[in-house]
Amino acid sequence: MDAAREFEELRPLLFSIAYRILGSVSEAEDAVQETWLRYHASSTVPISLKSFLSAVVTRVSIDVLRSARVRRESYVGHWLPEPLLTDDESTAYPDPEHAAELADSLSMAALLLLERLTPEQRAVFVLHDVFAFPFSEIAEVVGKSEAASRQLASRARRLMEEGRPRFDVDKREREELAARFFDAVTAGDVDELRRLLAADVEVYGDGGGKAPQWMRVVVGLDNVARMFAGLGQRFGGSGLQVEPREVNGQPGAVFRDSAGQVINVMALDVLDGRIQVIRSVINPDKLQHLGPVADAWAVMRGTPPRTDRRGADDAP
Repeated sequence: MDAAREFEELRPLLFSIAYRILGSVSEAEDAVQETWLRYHASSTVPISLKSFLSAVVTRVSIDVLRSARVRRESYVGHWLPEPLLTDDESTAYPDPEHAAELADSLSMAALLLLERLTPEQRAVFVLHDVFAFPFSEIAEVVGKSEAASRQLASRARRLMEEGRPRFDVDKREREELAARFFDAVTAGDVDELRRLLAADVEVYGDGGGKAPQWMRVVVGLDNVARMFAGLGQRFGGSGLQVEPREVNGQPGAVFRDSAGQVINVMALDVLDGRIQVIRSVINPDKLQHLGPVADAWAVMRGTPPRTDRRGADDAP
């Protein structure tokens, strides 16, 4: 019982490490469960349970990531991380002193940058730069010398810095802008959308070939404004529910059908008072952890496009 209680106390940390390495909620949860099984079967009495379990979950995650990267190479369309609702206390890692850094490392933009790293670089970066583990411990985890681990961290940090995303600092302002955006989408208000979007705004969709999706990046204020206004006009009378949430540390929303089932999740990158990037995850496999998932194809069939609209692409 004591072992189980101690493990549960460390579960948020273990999940936080695994999710950043894997970019998948389901795979991170499996990695944490595998860590418990290995710990439960082990006769080792660790000096530091935190260090021991963190090492195990990292090794498990590295192994999973190696096979996952092969699958992602043949992924249909754009691959995005599984969305994590970070305003949910059950998924948050309580560390008030490093709240901002932890939130930034959870953003979809940051997780996509991590995809550029090798599994070992990714693990070293997460353990050292995000969670401040010492290189002496990290070296044992990745099976390298301490000097080699430092080199891995240096290369990873350089790659991350090259594309590190920037966000507006004021959380309240970001949330207010997001609320205006989702209200404008629901109302199909193209003029309001134009006021909220950056000139070079980009929209990425992830359906994995299993749901309606944008197969290309939609770019530009007018294109994106017309597209979302069209979607709002199309689905306005269908009982579509928009639930504002914090997604991967950034403003976003969960879209549900009239029965409350999840259709997709959107996350917004906000900078200089404008929405710069919109990411939409509609692949049903990536939404299972949020509850019952709607059949997005059926939702589309039930709301045929209006014939008086121009220039909108209807994939959610």
